[in-house]
Amino acid sequence: MSYTKYISLIVLTLLIGKNHTNAQEDINYSEFLNTITTAVPFLMIGPDSRAGAMGDVGAATKPDANSAYWNTAKTAFLEQEQALTISYIPWLRNLVNDIYMAQVGYTWKLNERMSVSHGLRYFSLGEITFRGEDANLIQIVNPNELAIDLCGIGYKLNEYFSGGFNTRYIYSNLTSGASVNGSDSKAGNAIAVDINGFYKKPINLGQQAADYMFGFNIQNIGNKVSYSESAERDFIPMNLKIGTGINIELDEFNEFGIYMDVNKLLVPTPPAYKKEGNGFAEDANGDYIIESGKDPNVSTVQGIIQSFYDAPGGMNEEFNEINWSLGAEYWYDDQFALRLGYFYENPNKGNRNHMTLGLGLKYQIFNLDFSYLVPFTQRNPLENTLRITMSFDFADIKSASEIKGN
Repeated sequence: MSYTKYISLIVLTLLIGKNHTNAQEDINYSEFLNTITTAVPFLMIGPDSRAGAMGDVGAATKPDANSAYWNTAKTAFLEQEQALTISYIPWLRNLVNDIYMAQVGYTWKLNERMSVSHGLRYFSLGEITFRGEDANLIQIVNPNELAIDLCGIGYKLNEYFSGGFNTRYIYSNLTSGASVNGSDSKAGNAIAVDINGFYKKPINLGQQAADYMFGFNIQNIGNKVSYSESAERDFIPMNLKIGTGINIELDEFNEFGIYMDVNKLLVPTPPAYKKEGNGFAEDANGDYIIESGKDPNVSTVQGIIQSFYDAPGGMNEEFNEINWSLGAEYWYDDQFALRLGYFYENPNKGNRNHMTLGLGLKYQIFNLDFSYLVPFTQRNPLENTLRITMSFDFADIKSASEIKGN
């Protein structure tokens, strides 16, 4: 918790320190560092290796066992009757060796129109030592966070379009009740929902059969989180994801897909505060005076609406907040896959800029996928990130058993 707060303070100080030299001067705030921070950022870590190998595209990719996270509406188009997926992601291994995320998900297709999914993501932040002002040991804790997908529904409204939603419980225990800055801390809790849609239609590209796909997902619409009774409540990472893609059957054995996603956080952008002396100017209530932008201390609904126009740098900065990713996937005989992807985030909004690659293997009942991240910036904490996912197709188990019995 303190790590996020310190980063936010540093970013804000840099922004204010550079932004204002004369009250009458026009300042282009969009050129300055102004990252958006939220509580429980682990919710934005893609949990599976297939999407991870394609730059984290997923809103409109070919449906698979991990579709419930990226776009629950896609699960209505699953070919499997039941699917189980398990993932493991060592995180920030260039910095520490004890942070990781694990995920398990299950999808059951009830009939040709409707599917139900459940899932669990567990994020461990390793071991953290809390010390007082005189460096005396206060407590050693093992912070952890989890998200339980209680019930995800995908439903086909017609032959080509499906709608979906997912309900989620979020738990964040960063301090194990330790006293922070004189205040007793507590675990944060939230309830959130996803609302999504998916369109898939067969088309022809010359002599080649193909599927065109489009999808959207509004993720993590939920209450704000607080880690103590006195602290301000923080937004969770509400996010808009829009994607499109096309999957081409080249021939009987070869299949190729290319996909694109764009993402925008639906939370307020930190404003630029008016500087006064060595600090910030305050109003009669003791609140900082906003020089450009909007007050971020608003409700969830207002925060979503405001996120489209509240950046201190105007529309230029709003466009800078849009991340985009590209992904490509090649399958041979539905048994071996090669994947490549690219993810871009503006340098003033986080500077995630990397290539991803991976492969997939399928043998009867098992899918095994790997992905690897290659950053384009030096000393990137995400460098060498490896994701491993295994999925299990229950329908294929039944088919394999029948074949063996015959």
